[in-house]
Amino acid sequence: MSFLDQDYREIITKAVIGKGRKFNEDTHTVTPTHQPSSILGCWIINHVYNAKRKGEDKVEVNGSYDINIWYSYNDHTKTEVVTERVNYADLIDLSVKDKQTVGNKVDVYAKPLQQPNSTSCTIDKATKKIKTDVEREFLIEVIGDTKVSVRVDPTATTNDNNEEDWVDQLTDEELINLDPETED
Repeated sequence: MSFLDQDYREIITKAVIGKGRKFNEDTHTVTPTHQPSSILGCWIINHVYNAKRKGEDKVEVNGSYDINIWYSYNDHTKTEVVTERVNYADLIDLSVKDKQTVGNKVDVYAKPLQQPNSTSCTIDKATKKIKTDVEREFLIEVIGDTKVSVRVDPTATTNDNNEEDWVDQLTDEELINLDPETED
């Protein structure tokens, strides 16, 4: 196909011009106020993030979340919740890239396929600190201008004022006399 070929036209439109996906697992160490006896619960809350393009082939997702750990101490006689804010930066490769991109202005969308979630929470016997494993997964889409080629039918004709196309249309008088309360 050639640009000068009369049977084709190039259309510039917005489309997904890049995609990526990444799964991450991190281990965080939280220092409680008291020496823990047991873990009663672990929740990840207040997840916020933003994404921006880094070069032609990558997107960086920067975010943070709070780790809340409910634990017992003093030989299981008292409880407390310790909270720690965690920041992260995930560099995600674009596995799908459009070669027909036009211009440099793009929008980057990040969608968490899996919100940060604690998969395990344990007491480190040596340090008496709490370790938690957190996993998260993102899908990235980069939206930008791209070229699409379409084939034009050279035999097509236009019938701008063909009255046969309007035979079944309502007249102005019929439109005025329509009563929306009645059924056919």
